[in-house]
Amino acid sequence: YPGQHLEVILVEDQGGTEAGRRLAEDFSSLLNIVYAPLDRKFGKMGYSRNFGLSLSRGKYILFLDDDTVILQKDFLANLDAIITDRPEVDAIIPHGMASFSLVEGRYAYHEPYFMTSRCTAYRRSVLAELSGFMSDFVGQEDVEFVIRFTFKGKTSAKVSELEYYHPPLLVPNLRKPKAVGNSFYGLKSRYPFLLWLLVILNCARHAPLYLLPVRRYREMGRFGIGFMAGGIVSMFKKDGFQYH
Repeated sequence: YPGQHLEVILVEDQGGTEAGRRLAEDFSSLLNIVYAPLDRKFGKMGYSRNFGLSLSRGKYILFLDDDTVILQKDFLANLDAIITDRPEVDAIIPHGMASFSLVEGRYAYHEPYFMTSRCTAYRRSVLAELSGFMSDFVGQEDVEFVIRFTFKGKTSAKVSELEYYHPPLLVPNLRKPKAVGNSFYGLKSRYPFLLWLLVILNCARHAPLYLLPVRRYREMGRFGIGFMAGGIVSMFKKDGFQYH
């Protein structure tokens, strides 16, 4: 893919790292790359997405996580061709696969088409129309964005020709799920009550899966339990959760 048609915005939390700076410098002769360390709102993924978006200039925006792996050499060229040829589509969802498998339980599940920022391309105009992501969201900010994306009648396309790898869901502790639960609880003042309640119930519905003896379901269940705990505590804790 022609380097002059591409810009890379590398956003790092916690003020950045020396490794991140060196990486940007190493590729600066090959790519139009901008290194953008956050100087505030650490751990707020919604803010991180918006910060990177504010520094970009492209017509199409492809969000990637730091653990997303793209192996197709023609991924960007194909993405460009697909989104250009389909003006009625507002977002492109590539096919996702688990990038590694844990020996214990052979856990290697990844939902094939999951519209999150681990690897999803949007038209810049749509991101602008929807005012980007919720800046105070700790995690799952992309899930919240998709809710607004859907209710605004925007369209997406699942594209099997584009593939990426991403680790399966792992929940080593409840810190992040609780912070995510707190973020979604905060939507109570922004969403119609019925919609807010449906979103909360949908996010918490996996909690009972923790009782099943399958690793995939136990990870999903652990996240659901943490999410519920974060929502319940948020009724009494007004200053939110910190997650770094």
